Amino acid sequence: MSGDVDLASTAALIGEPGRAKVLRALADGRELPATVLAHEAGVAASTASVHLSKLVGGGLVVVERRGRHRYYRLAGPNVAAALEALAKVAPPAPIRSLREGTKAKAVRTARTCYDHLAGRLGVAIMSSLVADGSLTGGDGHHRRERAGEDRPSAIGRDLDYRLTDAGAERLGDLGVDVERALAGPRTPIRYCIDWSEQEHHLSGALGAALADRLFELEWVARLPRTRAVLVTGEGRRGLSDHLGVASE
Repeated sequence: MSGDVDLASTAALIGEPGRAKVLRALADGRELPATVLAHEAGVAASTASVHLSKLVGGGLVVVERRGRHRYYRLAGPNVAAALEALAKVAPPAPIRSLREGTKAKAVRTARTCYDHLAGRLGVAIMSSLVADGSLTGGDGHHRRERAGEDRPSAIGRDLDYRLTDAGAERLGDLGVDVERALAGPRTPIRYCIDWSEQEHHLSGALGAALADRLFELEWVARLPRTRAVLVTGEGRRGLSDHLGVASE
């Protein structure tokens, strides 16, 4: 028989600075070997291995062997959602250099949140889909003072966003595999309360499918050693023409 949840053990895993860096490096949904994770997290390879062993043991990270290499990833969307929720209450890290300031700005402008888009770009896309009636059930705004909305105990579930027929057609015209997203085992439409913007961005299977398509079109591109993504020149035009989103 199990007792109440053991928050302290999970908090201790996340709370160690080196492990927090490892988790942050995996928060964009990638699968990475320990050597790459050590480089991205800025820790020694031996230190990364110790951290990864503890994170796997704690159920926050899973590992898969492929040939001679082992690849690590977050255990699932719930872990990414927990990290995003912590980011909303965590103080900002101090900026000690121009490089750190540039990186912090890029992360807030556009980034991945596990397997979907976040930051100002993610919020702008969600806002556009709501504004033109592609999504109904909410207005894209986070209002914690309104009773029953955006409760910390029900992150991404209080509002029931739905994709309209017009929205399905709009995203389908863009090449998003809407049918697969809606029919798969994963919850089709969820939202995250963006930690930097404090507004909603689209997650769930549909959010992941939309992000996949934007990467496929090369409208957005991953930046090395960070969750930040770059909106390309073609992306700025495409996002404006097809989604009504003005990007930085």
